[in-house]
Amino acid sequence: MTKHIFIDGSAGTTGLQIRERLAERADLALITLDQSDKKDPAKRAEAMADADISILCLPDAAARESVSFARANSTRIIDTSTAHRIAPGWVYGLPEYLPEQADLIRAAHRVANPGCYPTGVVLCLHPLVRAGLLPPDYPVSVAAVSGYTGGGKQMIEQYEDKGSEAYAPSPFQVYGLQLQHKHLAEMKVYGGLTKPPVFVPSVANFPQGMITQVGLDLAHLTGSPTIEGLHQLLAKYYENTPHVTVVPLNEARQVTRLHGDMLAGSDDLRIYVFGSEEKGQVLLAAVFDNLGKGASGAAVQNLDLMLEGGN
Repeated sequence: MTKHIFIDGSAGTTGLQIRERLAERADLALITLDQSDKKDPAKRAEAMADADISILCLPDAAARESVSFARANSTRIIDTSTAHRIAPGWVYGLPEYLPEQADLIRAAHRVANPGCYPTGVVLCLHPLVRAGLLPPDYPVSVAAVSGYTGGGKQMIEQYEDKGSEAYAPSPFQVYGLQLQHKHLAEMKVYGGLTKPPVFVPSVANFPQGMITQVGLDLAHLTGSPTIEGLHQLLAKYYENTPHVTVVPLNEARQVTRLHGDMLAGSDDLRIYVFGSEEKGQVLLAAVFDNLGKGASGAAVQNLDLMLEGGN
């Protein structure tokens, strides 16, 4: 049976990629609005009522407005904005988060797609907190780099449109310097932390890709685990997940560089465990595509789970 999908806000980078991914699927029919109707609340509400599942690719305020349209009907929603990621009644759309998370998504009516940066951070930290190895009050610090498509149309123009006045590509830029990034609350809640991490995001001159890095001092973890012990825990936690892989420790030990775009175009995520037993330090690095597992790919993964649930 064909399912009807409405993408509200399909002109942005995430929405466009989702539309491209779904356009050729025979099991789905996309509900589209004329350009003149895309900002008409009544038309959007009607499209949501006709859809089996709506995917919101909107700024936070517009996403909240769309959710208000759906309260009068049974439309199921995937929201890719920040608006509902830690909101009560919403299921966190990271299927690998808990052993039962995929089933929760299958049955859900409201799914909040994770943020790109938190995806890597949460997948590295949450299993350690859950196992009691990483104290929830550990002073976590995160360094991360994203491809410039994560900055949306304005940043893409800055890097790609040579005819634009905005064109001024930078090899590397650090931002969020006032430590108020909108993803911090999500990292804290789903990372299992009692306070948000110190988070230093950056953008480099490649379109798609992401690396998140978390450094830990082994002596300050519960039970003083070894690097191998942490690797085994993470590998066991994700051994049955199709999109998350923990790179074998002997392979990681041969790695001397990670490239930000090495998984561009993929919906997969790789976790590397690096470290020095001599120094008692470990580095957890997650490598993925900011628009793949970090956005559009994650939304389609959640869509497929919800379609399996069929509610």
